[in-house]
Amino acid sequence: MPLPYVLLSAAVSLDGFLDDTGPERLLLSGPADFDRVDDVRASVDAILVGAGTIRADNPRLLVNSADRRAARLAAGKPAYPLKVTVTASGELDPGANFWHTGGEKLVYTTDKGAERAGRLLGSSADVVPLGTGIDWRALLEHLHDVRGVRRLMVEGGGQVHSQLLQQGLADELQLVLAPLFVGDPAAPRLFGPGVYQGGRLRLVETRRIEDVVLMRYEPTAPGTGPAPTAADRHWLRTACALAALCPPSETAFSVGAVVVAADGTELARGHSREGDDPVVHAEEAALAKIDRADPRLAGATVYSSLEPCARRASRPAPCAELILRAGVRRVVTAWREPDTFVAAADGTAVLRDGGAEVVVLPEFEALAKAPNAHLPG
Repeated sequence: MPLPYVLLSAAVSLDGFLDDTGPERLLLSGPADFDRVDDVRASVDAILVGAGTIRADNPRLLVNSADRRAARLAAGKPAYPLKVTVTASGELDPGANFWHTGGEKLVYTTDKGAERAGRLLGSSADVVPLGTGIDWRALLEHLHDVRGVRRLMVEGGGQVHSQLLQQGLADELQLVLAPLFVGDPAAPRLFGPGVYQGGRLRLVETRRIEDVVLMRYEPTAPGTGPAPTAADRHWLRTACALAALCPPSETAFSVGAVVVAADGTELARGHSREGDDPVVHAEEAALAKIDRADPRLAGATVYSSLEPCARRASRPAPCAELILRAGVRRVVTAWREPDTFVAAADGTAVLRDGGAEVVVLPEFEALAKAPNAHLPG
């Protein structure tokens, strides 16, 4: 199921502590960065914080700029993004600023917590029960499918940030580093203990904002099973972009592919009809650039904008077979191969019969089809 783009936002001190340090709150950012955060808020569909952050900081979570609110209204959006909180217990303060400023409010909680939250809040917010526990993937699916949220900003707290990153659901981390030391061992940290995805995050931007530094990171490590991660979406989007590089053809699809190791290292990329080979397929072109003895292939994921082929006339081995021979056992694709050139093609079945996990993300199908719009079917 499609999920919103999830952006984690936080400010930390040089010794790694957050700025929500209790009654005598230490503000790590300055006016220029607060304005940047306001601009980010204005760009999203919803802002989420944990119930603990509401209790500790009593935030309003508004778009403060009148010009930005006016721009949202001109674009057909509400003046303020949807405000969302998460609580297992349903224990919420009905007098908090969160409920009395801005636009619509939404509470995700457990079945048991929904009874308490409903009694406390009345008509101040919509309350959505998620079952016996907080299921973050179900929560994000509900935001996307029911509330129309495509871009979600998460402003805390540390437990919420930790869970989203540990579960591979965060698409981006925006971290502001302030030139201060908190020194309080009881102050909250950005992330808590737990098992995080392996590999290094990709640094996509650094920017000085007065005396603080903004760093933007993206996760790179592929998922390990049938549930797609934010990194899976990033790499599949990259594969779809590669398809646009293909020389046009009336007799073959334009496809892009990327091979990524378990730690998020890109091993190779390719696209159809790459170089001087008029019949090479994307997966074939990418795999040819990797040493067959590379031990990372066994834990790698192949991202292909189109389902790897099961049969072909131009080469002895189809791409599904080439992937299995390389030792790759996970494939993520956007689009199942239609009958345009090969009837009843089913590369997915070939891969699964060979022991590979195949994950299809249909929300990228339109992007994968775009370079092939001239083809019939």
